[in-house]
Amino acid sequence: MHSMGLLGAAVANNASWCDAVCRSHGYPGALSSRLWSSPRHRLRFYPNAITLRPEVTAPEALAAAAPSQPFAVKDSFARLDLALAGFRLLAEASWIVREGGPDGPPDDGLSWDKVTSAGELSDWETAWANGGSGDGPVFRPGLLSDPRCAILACRQEDTIIAGAIVYAAGRAAGISNLFGTGLPPDRLWASIQQAVAGVQPHLPVVGYEEGASLEAARQSGFRVLGPLRVWVRPSPAP
Repeated sequence: MHSMGLLGAAVANNASWCDAVCRSHGYPGALSSRLWSSPRHRLRFYPNAITLRPEVTAPEALAAAAPSQPFAVKDSFARLDLALAGFRLLAEASWIVREGGPDGPPDDGLSWDKVTSAGELSDWETAWANGGSGDGPVFRPGLLSDPRCAILACRQEDTIIAGAIVYAAGRAAGISNLFGTGLPPDRLWASIQQAVAGVQPHLPVVGYEEGASLEAARQSGFRVLGPLRVWVRPSPAP
């Protein structure tokens, strides 16, 4: 698959994953060839709109945004300037891809397993959130019955020390929510690739990262497909 096709696959995969999370909370999104949107949800870390084509305009991306409500836009191609609409730039990151399997099993002593029960999922989210934020769970047990979704945990003496979610959609396997407690980023990325190959061996692996995690992903064999931005507008002050 060429780079533009891979970029489109990464964007489509991420929109499908965001829809799965929002749907599990009762907020399914609306999907067109140009935009995914779920304007009513208030889930932390998840946008209300995702651009699916580089030519999507700011009015299109904001069409479902109510003036008095918070709203977040994932500008998948870093083409929009939403500052004049009252948004602030929350994050800038890069889409990444790796085609082909990992070079060989790392001799790191780490092993990964699928989370299969509601109790395990609760423990996984606590580890991911570093104790939790008190806003209620983001990842609901309904995700465990989604055949496209694999929530992976790496344990050490029954304690979850690392985790990630793999979601197969849009002709790709998307890695998201990767975390590791006390693990260097390069070791984490090398190890998770083996875990992904175990559940989705035939799909290109995509995701998006920034900073040290992006550099570790690149060192482990991923390449950059293009930039993205996340814009947010908080609730107006009372």
